[in-house]
Amino acid sequence: MRSRYTAYVRRDEPYLLRTWDPKTRPSSLDLGGMVWLGLEILDTTAGAATDAAGTVTFVAHHCADNGVIGELRETSRFVREGDTWQYVDGIRE
Repeated sequence: MRSRYTAYVRRDEPYLLRTWDPKTRPSSLDLGGMVWLGLEILDTTAGAATDAAGTVTFVAHHCADNGVIGELRETSRFVREGDTWQYVDGIRE
């Protein structure tokens, strides 16, 4: 999760797409306009080396183009593919 947040901060589209489950991965991303200010991990379920799936609940703080400060709250689902975790989808709160 933290590496994907960092990829959003750096606007690293190849990394984000590479770590997205092929079943739900979009063909491209629009990463412009948002300045990411910080990440708080609120909860995790599973996600250990022996688990096949897990979730991460987080709040990501941001500033939009127009200067408005906001936050994104989501519970993200991940699946393990080999020894890497792939983002599946998320439920925004």
